[in-house]
Order: sequence, then C-alpha cells, then structure tokens
Amino acid sequence: MPATEGTRSYDAVIVGGGHNGLVAAAYLARAGRSVLVLERLDHTGGAAVSSRAFAGVDARLSRYSYLVSLLPQKIVRDLGLDFRLRSRTISSYTPAERDGRPTGLLVGGGERRTREAFARLTGGEREYAAWQRFYGTTARVAERVFPTLTEPLPGRDELRRRIDDETAWRTLFEEPIGLAVERDFADDLVRGVVLTDALIGTFADAHDPSLVQNRCFLYHVIGGGTGAWDVPVGGMGALTDALAAAARSAGAVLRTGHEAVRIATDGDRAEVTYRTADGEGVAAARHVLVNASPQELATLTGDLAPAPAEGAQLKVNMLLTRLPRLRDPDVDPREAFAGTFHVAEGYRQLATAHTQAAAGELPAVPPSEIYCHSLTDPTILGPGLAERGYQTLTLFGLHTPARLFDRDNDAVREELLKSTLAQLDTHLAEPLEDCLATDAHGRPCLEAKTPLDLERDLGLPGGNIFHRALSWPYAQEGTGRWGVETRHANVLLCGAGAVRGGGVSGVPGHNAAMAVLEATA
Repeated sequence: MPATEGTRSYDAVIVGGGHNGLVAAAYLARAGRSVLVLERLDHTGGAAVSSRAFAGVDARLSRYSYLVSLLPQKIVRDLGLDFRLRSRTISSYTPAERDGRPTGLLVGGGERRTREAFARLTGGEREYAAWQRFYGTTARVAERVFPTLTEPLPGRDELRRRIDDETAWRTLFEEPIGLAVERDFADDLVRGVVLTDALIGTFADAHDPSLVQNRCFLYHVIGGGTGAWDVPVGGMGALTDALAAAARSAGAVLRTGHEAVRIATDGDRAEVTYRTADGEGVAAARHVLVNASPQELATLTGDLAPAPAEGAQLKVNMLLTRLPRLRDPDVDPREAFAGTFHVAEGYRQLATAHTQAAAGELPAVPPSEIYCHSLTDPTILGPGLAERGYQTLTLFGLHTPARLFDRDNDAVREELLKSTLAQLDTHLAEPLEDCLATDAHGRPCLEAKTPLDLERDLGLPGGNIFHRALSWPYAQEGTGRWGVETRHANVLLCGAGAVRGGGVSGVPGHNAAMAVLEATA
C-alpha cells in the first residue's frame, strides 16, 4: 500500500462495505463525489453474501440474510443494478394436529383453495374473512408508508394523515399488536401465524407495552408497498456484487481488509484511522458514513455507547437430498416449503416460549419457521445437485435471546438445534436426518448460528440482525431530517441502526447519501 494513500483526502469515507455502505458509495460517486469504502473483512457485502457453506458441495447459500422485501425499486433504477429478483410464492403452511389427525393451514394457491384450507382447519368461514380484512388493512398501510422510506422523515401526524385510516393507525402504531390479533381472530393457530411477523429477530411478547413487536411487524408487511418478499437470483451475493460493481463503475474506491479503528472530527473535517495487515493508515474526509451498528459508531468516535442490543434468533442452513414427506397427506412438500413453513408457532406456544426464555430457560418447544429458497431459485445449486433433486432449507428460530447462550455457546447451540429439529420432525413422515446431504468429509450439510455467533462473525451487537430495536418510520426527537444524523455534523449512520433501517433495503445508505448531497449542494 503506497504511503500516500493513507493520508489522501476524500469527499466521503464510508466505514463498512455491507449493502447499505455500497448503496451510499454508489449514489455519492455517481454524483461526482470522491468516495473511499473501508471494509474489515476480505470481501464486501456484510451479512448479504452468498457462500459455499459445506465443504466440497456446489451450493451457494444466502448464509445470513436471504430475502429482499424492503429494497425500493427507486434504488435499483437509480443505480442501474444488474441483478434479478424472483417472487417467492406468497404462501405459508402451518402443520397442526386436530382431533388426533395431522392437518394444517396452507395459505396460498388462490383464494378458493385458501378459503377451503381455513374452513377445513377452523370449521367455518369466520377466520378467513377476518384474515382478508386484516391483511387488506396492512396492504393499504404498506401502499402509503413504503414510498416515504426514501423521503425525508415525515412527522408523526403527517404519516398518520397519509395512512388515512384511524383503525389501522391505532392497531399498528398505538396499541400492542396482540390486542388486534386476539380481537380479530379466534383460532390459536391462525393467531400465531399472524403474530410471527412481529417477532422475527425481535424478542418481545404480543402485548409488550414498548410496541417493539409492532415496529417489527410493520417492517415485515410494508415491503415494496405490497408486503411481498423476493429472492435474488443467484443468492444475496448477487445483489451485493451488483452494488459493488455499481459503486466501482461510478468511481468509488473499495478497500477490503481495512478495519476502521477511530474517527476524529471537528464537525467540518474528519479523519478515519484504519488498520490493515501492513499497519495503520489515515483517510481524511469531509463526511464519514458509518455502515455499522450504533455501538460500533460510539466506539469509533469515543462517544457514550447506546444501550446494549440483543438478538434473539437461531439461524440454520441445510442442504437436503430431497424435501421430507409430511404427515399431512393433503399437502405436497413443495407447496409447504415454497413459502413459510411454521413450526410450533401457535399463539399460546409463542407466548409460552417467550415466558420461558425471559426466565432464562431455553423454550421447551422452540418455535421456528423454514424457507426453501431453491424452489424459487434453483440456480444456487450446481447442475448436478439440481438434477438429483437437492434442495436448501433455511430455518429461523424465534425467542432465543443472546443471554441464553452466555454460559456455553457451543453446548446451548447444540441443545437448541436438537430440540428445534425435533419439533420439525413431529410434522414429518420421515426424519429430517434421513434427507440431509453430506459434505466432502461425510458430515451432514447443516450449520447453526446463534446470536453470539453472529456477533463474532459479523459484528452484530448481541447478534441483533437490526443492530438495535427498530424505529418508527417518522421523525422523533433527535432523529434529524433523514434519520441518519448523529451528534457530529459530518458523521452519519448509514447502517441498519439508522431510523428506517433493518433488513436488506439499502434505505439507510440512500438516505445518508441524500443527507450528504443536501449538505454539500
């Protein structure tokens, strides 16, 4: 590395080459700004990467994050991103046992089939009608809220006027989501399916007075203005590779293996000290954008750190030689796993799991949900695997906060994985173990990540996939105009911990870039 590179001055230095940092870099470079991206790892993409997780096996898994919902088409168009999305089947399957026989709720396959599935499970039309009303409301909210994510933060009253539905506002923004779930639905299984979107990556009860569960629910149902979830063709790495290419082609300089260790600023100019395998260097900049957690930002600037964040999920990647057969004879496994497969996510089961975890115990019946991305995008499998019917499964376990793993991360991980897969097996006609592929060393193609693993591997504070509790998408005290501002005028937060952060969206990266361009216009 040339000695002069360490002291070169840029219009903007971006700390962290995850997808949001790359979005910001591409926007700023396209606007003619000189941009340097410093990435600690040996590759860009952060958590949104594809990798061969199993030795000698030609399968590229979206290892940490795997679905796209919140990425606005505006960003795709503005940056000319060269990648494709495929719509994942909008469906879910929740197995159950009623009157001593295996059954379940299959949502999808058309209105008639879904209506019949509700009637078969619940014995009438009421729950399906309630489902239609409830998600009709969330669809209208999504249509009105999603476009605001790439605009300056609206005020609370302004967003309320844009939604223009007092019942929806009260349900989602003012009272615990559990009240609406219990008011609108009677069946325990249906209630649980609705509630899960409020709990993914968030450790909360349905009636938590902080409404953190409502914020989580909101971000899960507004994506694209419809709530749809898509799969990037080729895996998540295809998206971040396209972002890196867009940033480079616009003139941004991307440096991997460069770990930022300190930011010094007087509010007008800043210097970022970074470390490489060869020593330290310094880059000067008018603006610094930090694509890392608020905790990491505080460490870099020497500020008081915010309250500790905590993740609450188990992430499991699997490769199977075939999809397992189900105990429910009326459902094809390809239908059941094409959308979201819910396990132990009845309403009472979720409440019990939360109570046990809050008391410091692993849930006796751990809830989880499973996705088969290779049904939507078989290109992630090598030709030989696809031809032989191999499939991937990704499992996302709920209500497993980081604190549960403190005593012995490895031992607790194994215990939780065993009990989680055992719950899945209760709904299968054959053991999942019989369907698992093996790697080049004969080991099962299965890996599990706890919150502590995610903190170690990716720097996520407490393993929190959102960096901290999600924020309401409107202005509040201290949020600034774009929701990315910090107490330092020229240091911005462009990661998931920004207001309107979380998920694979690019929104914080876009908004931080817009804040810089406004300040330097």
